[in-house]
Amino acid sequence: MNNYVLYRKWRPKSFSELVGQTAIRKTLVNAISQNRIAHAYLFSGPRGTGKTSTARILAKAINCKTENIEDRLICNTCENCIDINLSNSLDLIEIDAASNRGIDEIRSIRDKSNYSPSKSLYKVYVLDEAHMLTKDASNALLKTLEEPPPHVIFILATTEADKMEPTILSRCQRFDFKKIDDNDIVQRLVQIANDEKVNVSESAIKRIAEISEGSLRDAESFLEQIILSNDEEYIDTDQINTILGITDLKQIELLQESILTGNISQ
Repeated sequence: MNNYVLYRKWRPKSFSELVGQTAIRKTLVNAISQNRIAHAYLFSGPRGTGKTSTARILAKAINCKTENIEDRLICNTCENCIDINLSNSLDLIEIDAASNRGIDEIRSIRDKSNYSPSKSLYKVYVLDEAHMLTKDASNALLKTLEEPPPHVIFILATTEADKMEPTILSRCQRFDFKKIDDNDIVQRLVQIANDEKVNVSESAIKRIAEISEGSLRDAESFLEQIILSNDEEYIDTDQINTILGITDLKQIELLQESILTGNISQ
């Protein structure tokens, strides 16, 4: 049984599949193609915009064993790529900084980073919600970020870069992820709906894109919730409003108009 939710099943596996963030994608592809890899990155931006997905793609691109594929980037068929796709790689260490935010946890990361990768060229540490690190933990991470072992790359992901220590920020190559455009979200949802054989109206997909507020992960989660909650063969906007418990835009516009015109009874 496939227990993957939609946003995990449809997580991009290469730079070409990454939705939005065109400038970031182009910069990273050029850096890898020219073998100009930074030792520390900061991915900052709203939730659901592709920060951790991009971190995983970057980890694959620098460790892929197959050359001359997509500008010598990612094949998704070699051992390293498959391990990362299945979350089985010993050389991609993903850490939730919200629950591992203390100095002891960071010291452990610092000590373990000295060991060589098990079978990859680089060992990649991804610290999600990096703004949650304590000040002491950030200070413990500083030296390693400034002069890491040659086989180690750090990727810090955060939704609140303004809460991070300036000394940490200064040691990372920073990429600011933007909210994803509604049109890009619509295209992705149409692709998912077609593949999943779900009959959903164009207006309904546009409504999902609107309420997701630039987060593709939220949009995919909304779509899955609607698919699971709906017994009809065809999904339209009214069903989405009912299932998700949101107000129809026409009702909101009518309320605004009544307020502006002083129509109390309406």
